[in-house]
Amino acid sequence: MTSLPPSTEHIRAVTEAYLGRHPDERGTLKMLFAALTGGDDPTSRKTFPAHVTCSAILINDQRHVLHIAHKASGKLLAPGGHNEPSDQHLRDAALRELHEEAGIPPSAVVPLAGHEDIPFDIDVHAIDANPSKKEPAHHHVDFRWAFHLGADHAVTLQQEEVDGYQWQPFATTASPTIRAKLAQLP
Repeated sequence: MTSLPPSTEHIRAVTEAYLGRHPDERGTLKMLFAALTGGDDPTSRKTFPAHVTCSAILINDQRHVLHIAHKASGKLLAPGGHNEPSDQHLRDAALRELHEEAGIPPSAVVPLAGHEDIPFDIDVHAIDANPSKKEPAHHHVDFRWAFHLGADHAVTLQQEEVDGYQWQPFATTASPTIRAKLAQLP
């Protein structure tokens, strides 16, 4: 059986559920809605000018968020990246990336209550052109899924793509939109 990437209908349903909680963010997702109406797979890394990526916001018992130092960008970011054909749902991509980049398996995490099927955040950010990969400047529409570290599990880094990691308190989380939403958690 061949695996299929998340369907346009799945992405649209997840987005509409998210916008039900954050209706003021509809305008920032114009690029996503344009990608969903195009003929190309919105999760393909070759779909331009925008395509979907997924990240895992992993929270530990000390209310810190895992950040990975990515070699490609030099930035501390949540574990995440492009979808693969085996990712049938957007959340699957976030869990796979968490496992690949940080060595934390899906069995070691629990979705944040109320966010089992709805992302914690959706962010649109610009990506510079990469001539070596023949990629023009484009945008990532990043579906950010929140999880609690349910079991004490060591971080084991994927050495070819990442340099290190840090657990950062909610107040210093790299993303301003994630910071604002984390501040509202009980």
